[in-house]
Amino acid sequence: MTKTNERSRARSAARLFAVQALYQHEMEKTPIPKLLDEFHQHRLGRTIEDVTYAHAEIDFFDDLVRGVDARREEIDAAITGKLAAGWSLERLDKPMRQILRAGTYELIARIDVPTATVISEYVDVADAFYDKREKGFVNGLLDGVAKAVRG
Repeated sequence: MTKTNERSRARSAARLFAVQALYQHEMEKTPIPKLLDEFHQHRLGRTIEDVTYAHAEIDFFDDLVRGVDARREEIDAAITGKLAAGWSLERLDKPMRQILRAGTYELIARIDVPTATVISEYVDVADAFYDKREKGFVNGLLDGVAKAVRG
């Protein structure tokens, strides 16, 4: 496997773990430093009950989780601005909110990552949780956010 493929896989894993961590944060109100430590110690690249978790780019994972937490108001406003009339962020289920938040954060703050990569990666994350319709929703919403924040 090439170094580029390894990095790409590690970032993909970081995105999925970040969505899981953000979900846990919303559900359990676990403080971010404690949450990051828990993922570092017990999930990222570990084997638990015969399940080996993917290696993730830890700094990228940390940036996603911390960044979403720090910029939640800005992120939520960007997402809400792209929802159909009559829809609110609270109306979306919790995993969907975290997918959109992480993707929106990456579009806003990680200009080093190409727009198409961000959208494609979060459509892939959505695939772990949802069917085709929801993946289309993630694609469309993040595309709208990207046009608004990246031009």
